[in-house]
Amino acid sequence: MKTFLRNNGLSIVLTGIFLLLLVGQALTGWKSHNEEQRDHGRAEMTFDIYLQSGHFWEAVFENWESEFLQMGAYVLLTAFLFQKGSAESNDPEEKGNTPPKRTKDSPRPVKEGGWKLRLYEHSLSIALLLLFIGSFVGHLLGGARLHQQENIEHGKAAGTMWDYFTSSQFWFESFQNWQSEFLAVLTLVV
Repeated sequence: MKTFLRNNGLSIVLTGIFLLLLVGQALTGWKSHNEEQRDHGRAEMTFDIYLQSGHFWEAVFENWESEFLQMGAYVLLTAFLFQKGSAESNDPEEKGNTPPKRTKDSPRPVKEGGWKLRLYEHSLSIALLLLFIGSFVGHLLGGARLHQQENIEHGKAAGTMWDYFTSSQFWFESFQNWQSEFLAVLTLVV
């Protein structure tokens, strides 16, 4: 157990911080949403109902979406572009990548080569792209649900998911997060 904790300390602590902050977001989001409900003379939600609401899921996935876009773009861009002084950037003076050495301890795709090696070499980018797409869809679904609820509360037609997807609100939410993520990466790179 001691070795496991030593070897996984960073991921254990980061998981704990993540879960603590997610619970904090849920609790404060619930309180904030209920304050808004009271201000408009509407019924408050119980915490379990709030956790199923568009308000909660839109906020969660909107943030995850921008994080995975940021990390995925960073991984891809650092593979092709150079920034002097950045540890993650490839040096244009170096000619090509050296193929991975095959040893008895190498992962199976490295040993087998071919398309499996190519997939393995791009697995981080692929995983981040899939996480971004999943979060984007989660943001869209949660946001559309919230948007429909708000429309109904304001006496309008509920609208469709497409209405929300093509709304300035959806794209404002996305762009405001995306630009801040790229600013953070730019700050680290420069």
